[in-house]
Amino acid sequence: MIRTGILTASTLGARGEREDSSGQAIRELIAGLDACVEAYRVVTDDRATIEQALRAWCDDLRLDLILTTGGTGLSPNDVTPDATRAVVEREVPGLAEAMRLEGLKHTARAMLSRAVAGVRGQTLIVNLPGSPKGVSESLGAILEVLPHALEILQRRPTDH
Repeated sequence: MIRTGILTASTLGARGEREDSSGQAIRELIAGLDACVEAYRVVTDDRATIEQALRAWCDDLRLDLILTTGGTGLSPNDVTPDATRAVVEREVPGLAEAMRLEGLKHTARAMLSRAVAGVRGQTLIVNLPGSPKGVSESLGAILEVLPHALEILQRRPTDH
């Protein structure tokens, strides 16, 4: 079972002014994995708040996987990648590269994504875009490798 957290960065969502359709899209996409959502939260686009949530979910809850949605663009309020970089110990650039490459098949705007992926302890953190379509394309690009990545990260027996 992949113990998963979904963290949505959306000031409007945190104020109850917008439905979290991207978080729901993540839930639907990971349903095919042996995953259970053990933590879910919608937070404002605030770097300290995002960092705090990520640290708590990695260090205290010891989740296997955290998928963030929102805050990956160029707006001054888009701080999710910055918060993630402050929390992770090692980046996993291939995941972010694969997501951008898939996005470019659909829109040139995908190259504007600043999404990152990285590891803290034995938790893999992946930033996803803030739209259901972006979530579907990006997570769809990496979904099949996530179980293997987690096996390696958690030092479980696996075939290479």
